[in-house]
Amino acid sequence: MSRVIEVESLTKRFGHLTAVDGVSFHVEEGEIFGLLGENGAGKTTTIETIEGFLRPDGGTVRVLGRDPLHAHRDWRDRIGLVLQESDFDPLHSVRETLTLFARFFSNPRDVDETLALVGLSDKAGERVGRLSGGQKRRVDVALGIVGRPDLLFLDEPTTGFDPVARREFWEVIEGLRDTGTSMILTTHYMEEAERLCDRLAIMARGRIVAEGTSASLIKGMGATTIRFEMPGGVALAALREVAGAHFHCYEDLASVSVGEELDEVLWRLLEWSRSTSTPLHGLEVVRPTLNDVFLGATKGDE
Repeated sequence: MSRVIEVESLTKRFGHLTAVDGVSFHVEEGEIFGLLGENGAGKTTTIETIEGFLRPDGGTVRVLGRDPLHAHRDWRDRIGLVLQESDFDPLHSVRETLTLFARFFSNPRDVDETLALVGLSDKAGERVGRLSGGQKRRVDVALGIVGRPDLLFLDEPTTGFDPVARREFWEVIEGLRDTGTSMILTTHYMEEAERLCDRLAIMARGRIVAEGTSASLIKGMGATTIRFEMPGGVALAALREVAGAHFHCYEDLASVSVGEELDEVLWRLLEWSRSTSTPLHGLEVVRPTLNDVFLGATKGDE
């Protein structure tokens, strides 16, 4: 499998501010790679440098085998962009806008097919200026995919989407991946990143502070929490002895953080509960989430 993006020690400064500080990562062909971070973390600067809009102050960038700053029209023909914000003629219809942009590419996707993919078939004749914010965002996405790109940049593509529209869009993106389209995605929605991204990197203060699959990053958080309402008449010391784990109790809620011993601790608790007829009301096993990873990674950089 070849690499469609290779970034090595990328650095970008704006005066005394170092927006991107020695960032390195790669994106494989057919992969969705997520770039996560708080506002100001350096994501957009990194993306705009990879797209060829900014000149790096250090490091190297190769996209589809070329330096974006010196790539020609045939390279641009293979790239799709969904920017954070776009500005179109409000008097043109959705179909007119998409038809115009389709002419910029050598092998564009059919306009009606593209409108259907982004859920705008019923708005094809509507003027862009009369669309809602979420509908305008769908126009942005349509313009990004109309050229059948080999590599698609998605910069917070579902901003303004309602939950149903967001999930429908995820299916569109997964369908594009199935056709071989490689993508790099920035998003503030952790559920979106976990659903779509094959691998991801978390940025903070211009640096990558965590990288891997969502599963590996979550596993790296380690502890899973078992918690339930503290049974009446049961001493905390007895509970610790039963489970073989160091339980804590706060506001009548017993909890313990465990790692690989999760199954053993849980089995002991359930067996004790059954044999002594002691109910464990509200019992739940809380595993770390990608959001926990994100908060831990970005907070740890402070």
